[in-house]
Amino acid sequence: MVMEEQKNTTICFTGHRSQNLPWKFDESDYRYKKTYDILIKKLENYINLGKIHFISGMALGFDTMCAKAVLKLREKYSNITLECAIPCKDQESKWQKKDKLIYRDIVNRADKVTILADSYTPWCMQNRNKYIVDNSSVIIALFNGSRGGTKNTIEYAKKMNREIDIIDVIYN
Repeated sequence: MVMEEQKNTTICFTGHRSQNLPWKFDESDYRYKKTYDILIKKLENYINLGKIHFISGMALGFDTMCAKAVLKLREKYSNITLECAIPCKDQESKWQKKDKLIYRDIVNRADKVTILADSYTPWCMQNRNKYIVDNSSVIIALFNGSRGGTKNTIEYAKKMNREIDIIDVIYN
């Protein structure tokens, strides 16, 4: 259980995986760049309100985008921290090499790494999502309204009375 004061200064992220986003894995796509710019502005606003700890679930897609944004902003705001909440030790084992390299770079630069299971289980992603919500006061979500883990995480956050800040997926 996290101390209430730390939870009040913490934001977590939830959002769709790369393959379910309009830009897929192409970070040069203008929709990725526009979403990233929106995210940076939101994060700076929250930092100015005293939010200083950020938790990424480290899935490919929005989670990775958010982790990169926090690391970028840490160059300007040295008091902010990044926690990687990893659902299982071998999360990235089936990913492409380039994605594994990005993942490992983020994990190596994180201030804290929390591994929630030794190996994959059918419920480890859900446990990770519960962990990030339980340890945060605000959830920033990239959400298109579809069913799945992002929607389930948002629903759980509502049930837990967390502030939810949704970024709409940019399609064109």
